[in-house]
Parts: sequence; structure tokens; C-alpha cells
Amino acid sequence: MLGLIGNFGPWELVLILLIVLIIVGPGKLPQVGQSLGKALQNFRKAKEEDFKELEEKREK
Repeated sequence: MLGLIGNFGPWELVLILLIVLIIVGPGKLPQVGQSLGKALQNFRKAKEEDFKELEEKREK
């Protein structure tokens, strides 16, 4: 089942985007995109900080 998670084709992506558009609506879509971008940025930043902490602990 985990192998199916990353197996998205163009039709699946179109279907997901249409569902999001129907749920959120076209007026709020830019806000949702901005929020998603900020969330991904914060996730990456936290991940990098954790890797740096682990690297510092490993060096000690």
C-alpha cells in the first residue's frame, strides 16, 4: 500500500485539484496555496534544524 502513495499520474493530480477547488472555492484558493507553501517551508526549516542538532550530538 505504501508503494501506491507516490504513484500519481497527471489524471490523479487533476482530480485532486478539482476536488480542492470544489471544497475551497476559487476565491480562497490563493490563500490555501500560500498557507501550504508556508507550512512546507516551516517543515523544511524544522527538519534542517533537527539534522543539525543530531550532527552536533554525534560530534560530541
